[in-house]
Amino acid sequence: MSIEVNKVSKYYGQQAALKEVSLSIKEGDVVGFLGPNGAGKSTLMKIICCYLSKDEGEVNVCGQNIKDNPIETKSKIGYLPEHNPLYTDMYIKEYLAFVAGIYGVSKNRIEEMISITGLEKEQHKKISQLSKGYRQRVGLAAALIHDPEVLILDEPTTGLDPNQLVEIRNLIKDSGKNKTVLLSTHIMQEVDRICNRVIIINKGQIVADKTMVQLRADNIDLESYFQDLTK
Repeated sequence: MSIEVNKVSKYYGQQAALKEVSLSIKEGDVVGFLGPNGAGKSTLMKIICCYLSKDEGEVNVCGQNIKDNPIETKSKIGYLPEHNPLYTDMYIKEYLAFVAGIYGVSKNRIEEMISITGLEKEQHKKISQLSKGYRQRVGLAAALIHDPEVLILDEPTTGLDPNQLVEIRNLIKDSGKNKTVLLSTHIMQEVDRICNRVIIINKGQIVADKTMVQLRADNIDLESYFQDLTK
């Protein structure tokens, strides 16, 4: 399994953000991670990425226990958080060179990522001059630059216009051909078009875990299904 989460809990004071959450995601899965605001999506993603500590349970990524091997775990993950943390005073190439240096990646990879993410026309600009769609591309390029086995994306298409949304969606879909992808979103059409599986979390607990094939075979409308489980 690429990602194994076993009875993970996280508390903020007396409030439980996650309550004994368990899930497994195998290599090559593209999983839509759904839930209302405050359900625990971002918290779990940050725990898997070693950016947030858990209070209970175990997490393994690509066979590595995140508590025992946090640095090794991070090297296997590409992470794009909900609020894309870019250095806007840097040029695109400068920023990607900075990220590549952190991972010890060859600078040849920078040109490759600029091509893969469609940044050729904008590559000589400062990040502050970019539209939100192109900033998301830069964030994805940074997440992919070290060729991670697992890609974790927290609402990567929020705020994009329809054209930008399609472009980023296609980029994620292409990336998912040879990686494990965990994608959180509030856009149901996105899950339908990109993912092969959906996991729904509500109030810190997993309430559904189904393949898209199962949902379609049972004629289940994802939006209605989500609403019924999270009211």
